[in-house]
Amino acid sequence: MNAVPTSGNSIRAAFSYCVQQVRSYDYHHYLCLLLLPTSMRKAAFAFRAFNVEIARAMDVTSDPSVGLMRLLWWQEAIDKIFAKKLIEQPVARALSAVISEHKISKQWLKRSVEARINDANKDESYIPAGIADLEKYAEDTVSTILYLTLQAGGIQSTAADHAASHIGKANGLLLLLKSLPYHAGRTGRIPYIPAQVAEKHGLLVTENGRSEIRMDYLNEQLSDAVFEVASVALAHLRKARELASTVPAGAVPVLLPAVAAQVLFDSLERSHFDVFDPRLGRGVVGVSPLWYQLKLKWHSWRNNY
Repeated sequence: MNAVPTSGNSIRAAFSYCVQQVRSYDYHHYLCLLLLPTSMRKAAFAFRAFNVEIARAMDVTSDPSVGLMRLLWWQEAIDKIFAKKLIEQPVARALSAVISEHKISKQWLKRSVEARINDANKDESYIPAGIADLEKYAEDTVSTILYLTLQAGGIQSTAADHAASHIGKANGLLLLLKSLPYHAGRTGRIPYIPAQVAEKHGLLVTENGRSEIRMDYLNEQLSDAVFEVASVALAHLRKARELASTVPAGAVPVLLPAVAAQVLFDSLERSHFDVFDPRLGRGVVGVSPLWYQLKLKWHSWRNNY
């Protein structure tokens, strides 16, 4: 089936919608994308808006089945987009335009949404076994967006891909930690502390054959567990920066989310890894928007991440 012709105005409106979605729901990445070369910005905003759509799918409804249906819709939508079928949804239209213009791998889009579907299908009592499970989820949902942006920019570099992998894992792990208070308030559970880490720090309790991290165990032991996971994220960030000398200059703006990861880690450190510290919810990843923008611009000016 051939694609239905679309007007330039409708495509511009679709990209404008993507920008607003990222600005509203992923502000720290919005500020990163503003520092990309103009030629890469549209694609980057389309990918980030897609990520916003699937990341929020389970949060915009109180019925998990409805959220899962949204994710399944996106899984099917990706197939339709690559089959050049028109979908009357602004993010999908923007993605379609980007895919038509650039050589984009379908696997990264599919992998990202499938990771969200797998997460949504897990039992409420599910606890990841180890940090490796969280690392895989972070790569599938965060690193993939960086891979797609590099592809759209025509950047073919093993070093850039490796750096993107580490930066995605660092960002993903830290954002999961930052989200713990939200999930605790919504479900009464702490979902993203691996069982191995929780058991090590005396957080894991077993009742009626089921293991869980109990809300009445929220004390400095949780901070110790958060520190352990955050330290793994920091190690990924350092590995990404060790690759900097081999990363093409054109890839550096795509990798600026490394700055966000560092700022978030530093914010956690200032709060002694207490994810319930209200300071973490202020500004942008725990710092003032102006300071965050200055950090980004400093790294951008120096052409490093």
